[in-house]
Amino acid sequence: MNAFTTPPILNKPFDRRGFLRIGGLSALAIGGTAVLAACSTGSSTSGSTTAASAGATAAAGSLGTIALQLSWIKNIEFGGEYYATEKGYYTGAGFAGVTLLAGGGQTGAEETLLSGQSLVGLSGPSITGPSVLQGAPLKIIGSTYQKNPFCLMSLAEKTPIRTIADLKGKKIGVQSGGNQITFEGFLKANGMTTADVTLVTTQYDIAPLETGAYDAHMSYITNEPILAKKDGFTPVILGFADNGLPFVAETFTVTQDSIDTKRDLLKAFLVAEIKGWSDAVKDPAGNAAYAVNTYGKDQKLDLDEQTQEATAQNGLILTADVNKNGLFTMTDELIAENITSLAAMGTVITADQLFDMSLIKEVYAEHPELIQSFTIPTAS
Repeated sequence: MNAFTTPPILNKPFDRRGFLRIGGLSALAIGGTAVLAACSTGSSTSGSTTAASAGATAAAGSLGTIALQLSWIKNIEFGGEYYATEKGYYTGAGFAGVTLLAGGGQTGAEETLLSGQSLVGLSGPSITGPSVLQGAPLKIIGSTYQKNPFCLMSLAEKTPIRTIADLKGKKIGVQSGGNQITFEGFLKANGMTTADVTLVTTQYDIAPLETGAYDAHMSYITNEPILAKKDGFTPVILGFADNGLPFVAETFTVTQDSIDTKRDLLKAFLVAEIKGWSDAVKDPAGNAAYAVNTYGKDQKLDLDEQTQEATAQNGLILTADVNKNGLFTMTDELIAENITSLAAMGTVITADQLFDMSLIKEVYAEHPELIQSFTIPTAS
């Protein structure tokens, strides 16, 4: 298929937070060695002809300028990218610069990757998987979040839902589109269907939950519980990742062409990202300050809230396996869990079709010093 072939339409009902908060994808231009070349302004970086050691010894600026498509607005979710920029990790890896493209609109990572607007995109398997099945030559090469942040939030002062058994017969506020698909997958993974609960279509405001319009609200662990506490309530969390529907999030997604022809460029990028995120998880307050005062200044974010979100986010990033194998890695067991969870959400795909962990494994084989032991947050 060439750049002029009529692209397929990806019919996926995304919403603000559905499928990791990526906007709806429309006609994606699948094709593209020609357009993909636009991702970097540097010289050709094919195969084994580029700098050795995953780009760590590349001459300053020799890898050109690349773009990274973020999955959402510039808030604390991208602290590693802020640190990599501010601490010079991107330039130290050989890049002239890395442009961070804000997400949250109608253009998602998959679209910018396939149109050549970005070299790497932050996304999720529940978005990339359906795209791959419809012909998009994409792969996930690593994941920042080892756990997805979806949860059902109830309130201790109302009708607390602490277990799967508590869920049956309750009224659940779920956002239409991608979130409903995810919730139905959560039910299926736990041997239930929508007949076991009463679905109430809602938006993202938690006011209906607080007034008792329904018993639980589909939420992000790193967001709505903090808002509920601020309003004087005690949130009760039933996380999807720990209750039958484990899948990763904030994945590094790339085209197969870039894996084949820009491998060392991607490895240099991963080195810089590892260093950036190693700093970010150690300093949630600094992450929040970058988001509020610099990168997301136009969003008028609240510093205290962003600091709490950054702290909560570490619970999704840091695990015993990450301490053993390194940031962004995925064990075979975790990949298998993702494939099972995707099937529950209606996407039947194989691990080889969706994941390629060879680059991150090469990075750590070449740079074992990048593996660190982090303090793993305990559940509150």
